[in-house]
Amino acid sequence: MTTEVEAVTIADGASQIVETVKDKIAFRNYIDSQVQDMVSRSYNLQHTNQTYEYASTTRKNIVENGIGLELPIWEACELLNNVVDESDPDASLPQINHLLQTAEAIRKAYPGEEWDWFHLTGLVHDLGKLLALPQLPNKFPQWAVVGDTFPVGCRFHESNVFHEFFQNNPDNSDPRYNTECGVYKPGCGLKNIIMSWGHDEYFYQVCIKNKSTLPPQALYMIRFHSFYPWHKHGAYSHLLDEEDKQMLPWIHKFNQFDLYSKDDDHPVDVQKLKPYYQSIIKKYFPEKVKF
Repeated sequence: MTTEVEAVTIADGASQIVETVKDKIAFRNYIDSQVQDMVSRSYNLQHTNQTYEYASTTRKNIVENGIGLELPIWEACELLNNVVDESDPDASLPQINHLLQTAEAIRKAYPGEEWDWFHLTGLVHDLGKLLALPQLPNKFPQWAVVGDTFPVGCRFHESNVFHEFFQNNPDNSDPRYNTECGVYKPGCGLKNIIMSWGHDEYFYQVCIKNKSTLPPQALYMIRFHSFYPWHKHGAYSHLLDEEDKQMLPWIHKFNQFDLYSKDDDHPVDVQKLKPYYQSIIKKYFPEKVKF
């Protein structure tokens, strides 16, 4: 197996590395991965059902009512082990391994207490996947939780993976939503866009509702880390405002750790790492979080 090294430029101009366990080109394989049928099915359902009406209505309802869980952040991480991300061709280990692999990769490149918020961002970034918990009375289907995100209310850009599956989405033939800007104005900013509903937007809203003290760049990474058509391919750039342009480098930094730290052959020692992450959780979140 090839190990590839990816350079990461950090804020002070120094450089650290992300070590990958396979060639970069092997990540995000949506053509012939070992779980291709599962991933393809997940995106087919997502692209068919994620409409402007669904995403906007669901966001409003969840922001107002939550999902009825109240528990510490670390317990939420452990609960996430009950969720298998059916859209991910790169990870098969329990979800807490991905959270800690991401966090530890960030911690290695950005050591020091001044970066503890970044370590924590790596740990919590996917906690929105709790929406798919099997034990929830009203759990969300996978297509409404996982996968790349994209704006709804405007044309579906060709850079979206499995773009062909949008042909069955009602918005695709609706003149209100199928133009370049749709219901939006150029330069309106991503904060004013309705994104496809999923774990990014959900956990961002959880952070806001619980008054997390994570810095703005952390909240932004949580909210848009799955927006690959934009941060990987440059799509939807006509909708960006100055804040989005300034935040893009943070998304790029985070994405390398989120994607390239995945390693199913070397699971982390969860109990060994638990004390450190519990100590920094207390700095940025209340003892119990309302989900």
